[in-house]
Amino acid sequence: MATLEVFRNDPNARPFYAGDVIFEDGSTTHDEMYVVVDGQVDIITHGRHVETVGPGGIFGEMALVDRGPRSASAIAKTDGKLVAINEKRFLYLVGNTPYFALEVMRTLATRVRHMNEAIEAAPGPT
Repeated sequence: MATLEVFRNDPNARPFYAGDVIFEDGSTTHDEMYVVVDGQVDIITHGRHVETVGPGGIFGEMALVDRGPRSASAIAKTDGKLVAINEKRFLYLVGNTPYFALEVMRTLATRVRHMNEAIEAAPGPT
């Protein structure tokens, strides 16, 4: 399933602008994940850049899965457009399009690997 194609013409897509904070690390707003339709969003945790999410990419999914505080900040790198997916829509997509669920799991796994790489690359205690 091509995530971008499913959401490209979503009537609920909303704009974001370079520098906008979409959510912050530790915030308890955990009612939405996001699909980037246009533009780029940086994912930052503990002051470290983890990745840049571009068109078709998703972010914020972890909060919907475990309902815990946000584990990273999402900050718009460029102007663009995104679609918010609330829990009801998320459950519908997971239940009716298994490839969407697999894509979310792959995104989670990739992000954890990137965070592990960042931790390993960080200088250790002296």
